[in-house]
This record gives sequence, C-alpha cells and structure tokens, in this order.
Amino acid sequence: MLTDPVFYALAVPAVVLMGLAKGGFSGVGAVAMPLLALAISPVQAAAILLPILIVQDVVGVWAFRKTWDRRTLAIMLPGAAVGILTGYLLAAKVSSTAILAVLGAISILFALHRLWLARGGRAATPRDIPPAADAALGVALGAASGFTSQIAHAGQPPFQMWVLPKALPPASLVGTTAIYFATINWIKVPAYWALGQFTAQNLLTAAALLPVAIASTFAGVWLVRRIDPGRFYTLIYVLMILVGGQLLWEAWSRA
Repeated sequence: MLTDPVFYALAVPAVVLMGLAKGGFSGVGAVAMPLLALAISPVQAAAILLPILIVQDVVGVWAFRKTWDRRTLAIMLPGAAVGILTGYLLAAKVSSTAILAVLGAISILFALHRLWLARGGRAATPRDIPPAADAALGVALGAASGFTSQIAHAGQPPFQMWVLPKALPPASLVGTTAIYFATINWIKVPAYWALGQFTAQNLLTAAALLPVAIASTFAGVWLVRRIDPGRFYTLIYVLMILVGGQLLWEAWSRA
C-alpha cells in the first residue's frame, strides 16, 4: 500500500469527489484523476481508482436495473470497447509525459464543456439526422467516450453529446448511464491488468480508500438536496481547469 502523505492529501479529496459524483453531483468525479496524477503516474492513478469505481457502480446498476435504453447501449458499447483498446495501446506505447499532456488537455476540455452546458449551452448533436448516420455518430462518440474513460475515467462528455439530445425519460437516462459506465469499467479491467497495474500495492491502496468513497457517496445523496449545486459545480470545474493546466505545464517541463 502507498504510504506517501502527499499522495493521500490528494487522494482523499479525489475519492470524496468521486463519491459525491455517484451520490448525485454528476461529473465532479472527473477531477479525481487529474488530482492523483499530480502525485503518481496517470496510469497508476487510474488503476487505483478503477476498483473503487466498480464498487460504486453496484449501487446505481441495482437501483436502475429495470430502466435503461437497449438501443443506446447496443450502439455505444462496441465503440467504447474500441476506444478503451486505443487508450490501452496509448498507455502501453507512449511516454508518461505524453499521457500527462493528454490528461491535462482532457481535464481542461471536460471542465470547459461542463461550464458551457451550465451556462445554457446545448449538445451539438442534431436530432433530425438519418438513423444510419445517427448510429454511426453514436459508435464514434462511444469510441471517444471509451478512450477518455480509459485514459482519465472521464468518458461522460462524448456519451452525453449523443445521449442527451435523445431526451430519454429521466429514469431511463440515469439507468442507461449507470449500466453503460459500469460495463466499460469492467471492460477496462483486462487493459489495466495487461499494463501490470493491478499490483498488491495498488489494490491495497484502493481498498484503504474505499471506505472514504462509500461514505462520500452517501454524503452526496444527502448534500445534493441541501446546497446550491450551481456554485459547487463552478468551483469544481474551475479547479479542474487549474489542475489540467498544471499537468500540461509539468508535461511541457519534462519535454
């Protein structure tokens, strides 16, 4: 198990944000990876977070197991698998400096996208396109979602670009999202295994952080009804832009 106090100073708030995301503050968990990447390698950070995400997924999948959209999953999951494979190959072949740069860019773009949506922006996907073209777009955005999820556990923006314009019923949207990300998290397991990241040290570290993740999930359920989400989200996404900028600076300094 990792014992570096600097790591835990970053890991605890990162895992708390992941728990809050699962508890109702959708999207804020994406800052977890950039935070951890300030202390350890991005690949190791992702491997530590993955078992925690899988445990957290159980609650959402069970709660919404009867309300999900079959077509959405059938179109997006094959593309996501391709994106995950691409992300695995990138992590296996490319230097940690390049991965830091990719992670920093993803972090900034994710935060800017969420801030734009919060201020009235709309997903760019048109609704009235031929079914075949719509399906092809879904596969492509599924691939993008799988790639960003493999690299940074941040697959939501591409997923939402295709799914939100479908105007699914709320329960169906939540259920589809829960099952989609639970599935791709399991698809990522062989990739991280092949990268040699499921070491005893990483798994014990994940286990040590798991109680924090579970407690913060329940805290998210409680807090989401009691605080102003607008200000909270703005603060988180500004933080994410700053952390992403720090990762880009570190990558540039190493180059």
